[in-house]
Amino acid sequence: MPLEALTVDQLDEKALLARIFPRLGPTTALVGPGDDAAVIAAPDGRMVISIDTLVQDADFRLLWPSGYRTTGFVVGWKCAAQNLSDISAMGAVPTSLVVSLTLPGRTEVAWVEDLATGLAAGVQSLTLNAGRCSVVGGDLGRGSQIVVTAAVTGDLEGRAPVLRSGARPGDVLAHSGALGAAAAGLAVLESSLDYSIVREEENQVLAGLVASQNRPHPPVHLGPQAATAGATAMLDVSDGLVRDAGRIARASGVAIDLDAGYLTSRAEVLAPAAARLGADPLAWVLGGGEDHGLLATFPPDAVLPEGFVRIGDVAAGEGVTVGGQAPSTIGWDHFAG
Repeated sequence: MPLEALTVDQLDEKALLARIFPRLGPTTALVGPGDDAAVIAAPDGRMVISIDTLVQDADFRLLWPSGYRTTGFVVGWKCAAQNLSDISAMGAVPTSLVVSLTLPGRTEVAWVEDLATGLAAGVQSLTLNAGRCSVVGGDLGRGSQIVVTAAVTGDLEGRAPVLRSGARPGDVLAHSGALGAAAAGLAVLESSLDYSIVREEENQVLAGLVASQNRPHPPVHLGPQAATAGATAMLDVSDGLVRDAGRIARASGVAIDLDAGYLTSRAEVLAPAAARLGADPLAWVLGGGEDHGLLATFPPDAVLPEGFVRIGDVAAGEGVTVGGQAPSTIGWDHFAG
């Protein structure tokens, strides 16, 4: 008979932390985990800071309709990725991450250990390019569901922050990273497809899309490069291309027109998966979030950093259009019914 899994309510806080800390990796802080607060350097004299939350059954499910079981590693990685991307979108370099973790007592300790490993892996991943960053502290609490909240700091390294409000008529709109892949992966997870079969298929397209949802790879290194190249406005695409382009348009008092031909070509890549799920791939490209790519505007004569692709134009006016027409989808709203 297999032994029952050790759960959080069978350990005290000290014992649980003793299982978490070794998995977080080396700290880049002047004073790291173990005291009431961390101490981090601010050589620029300014500090960029952001915070984001992942809530069970709102931002992830432990068990999806497809049968996929979410690991702690996936939640940890995603927490790191979405926070690092927000700092990059300001043109800054991530420097520290502080994590607050709320856990039901029935949560398996192995799941929590896996989350710590995923956090560290996300921060330390070469693909996320956050070498100056580490998890420097946090908090543990008990609750009815799993909630992971992280605050991340960043260093502008002497650059001016890139805001959403700087786009000007005549600028070009450019994007880096994935478009629609995470939304497609979410559709697979929420579908009636049996994930155990999807995972074993010779063609791993659907499983790859699930990986895009669970382990996004935002181009963190490109935010500072975009700032250096003269980006006039920038943000992280977390709630869908149209919605987030609209945020730049409103903040800057301009109109943005997205290149319909380019976006259609991106949708064509997702068409086989969409056909299997009975979905519209263009809706994933226009309205799907959680890819955490970067959307930025640049002066017309700017040389775009490698990895950015021109996907539209900025003009006088207001709102967002696709090829001059109203978009067919808007994007994600946390509080929409």
